[in-house]
Amino acid sequence: MEDQKISRRQAIGGLSLSLAAVSLPSLAVANDTTNSLSAARALEDPSMKYPRPPFKAQTQPWPALAGKMDPRPDHGETSYKGSGRLAGRKALITGGDSGMGRAAAIAYAREGADVAINYLPEEEPDAQEVIQLIKKAGRKAIAIPGDIRNEAFCQKLVETAVRELGGLDILVNNAARQQTHASILDISTEQFDWTMKTNIYAPFWITKAALPHLKPGAAIIITTSEQAEQPTADLFDYAQTKAANANYAKSLGKQLAPKGIRVNGVAPGPIWTPLQVSGGATMEKLKEFGGNTALGRPGQPAELASIYVQLAASDASYSTGQIYEAQGGGKV
Repeated sequence: MEDQKISRRQAIGGLSLSLAAVSLPSLAVANDTTNSLSAARALEDPSMKYPRPPFKAQTQPWPALAGKMDPRPDHGETSYKGSGRLAGRKALITGGDSGMGRAAAIAYAREGADVAINYLPEEEPDAQEVIQLIKKAGRKAIAIPGDIRNEAFCQKLVETAVRELGGLDILVNNAARQQTHASILDISTEQFDWTMKTNIYAPFWITKAALPHLKPGAAIIITTSEQAEQPTADLFDYAQTKAANANYAKSLGKQLAPKGIRVNGVAPGPIWTPLQVSGGATMEKLKEFGGNTALGRPGQPAELASIYVQLAASDASYSTGQIYEAQGGGKV
C-alpha cells in the first residue's frame, strides 16, 4: 500500500509536467500566429504605396475601361481580405464595374455578401472581371447592364436585383458622370441633363424602388466627392451633383433613421478611375493627377473599400447621415 501512495508534491509536479506538455504545442501555434499577424501588419508609407505623378497622357471614349488604363487601378483584386463582416447580406451597387463601385463589390463578396452590379453595356469587359471575382469568393454574382438615366430601367434594376439575390440589404448609389469644361458656355443642355440624370435622378429613382424591400438594419450608401465642398472651376455641373449627393445622405439619413435604415456618404478626393481618362480631367491635369494632395498622389479605389464595408456593417449602427472623406489629406 505504501508503494502505491503518491505524495501531494509528486502529484502536483506530475500535473505540471502534463500541462506543460499540452500547453507547449498550443504556445507554439500562438507564437506562429502572432508572428504571422506581425508580418501581415507591417507598416506602409501611404505616400509611397501607389503610383505618383507624372502619369502618361491617355484618353478613352466615355465611359472608358479600367482594364485599359496605365497604370491599371487597384480595386483590391489581390489585396482585400474578408472576415465575414457582411455574411449573408445582399447588395446592389451601381457603377460596379470599376472605381469605388468595383472595390466595394469585391470587398462585399469577400466579406460574405451576394452582389448585383449595374453598369453600362460598353463596360462589359470590366464588369465580367468583377463578376468572376465575386464568384471566386464563393458568392452569388448578378450582372445587370443598363442606363440608369431611364426611370423605368431603374425600377427594373431593383426588381431584378431583389429577385435574383432573394432580397436586398445594402444599396450603393455609386455610378456618376464627370466631364471637364472650362466654361459654363461649353456645357450644352443635353450634356447638363446627362450629368443630372446620372448623378441625381438615378439615385432618387433607385432609392424609391428599393425602399419597400429594405428592412431595419439595411444600409444605403452614396458616393459623393470633395467637389461637394471644394468645387473646381472646370467641373461646374458635376460639383453641383456631388453637393446634392451629400445632402441626399444627410437628409435621407434623418428621414429613414426611425425605420432603422442607415444612410451615409463617401466623399473621395482624386481617385484613379476611368472617369479621369474619359473626359473627367484635362490632359494637363491628368498628368499631375493627385499631385497637389498632402500625400502627393491620387488614391486608388482599393483604399476606400474598407469605408464602404464599414458603413454597410452592423457595427456602424450609430452612423447615419454622415459623410466619410478619403481625400489624401486634401489639397496643399
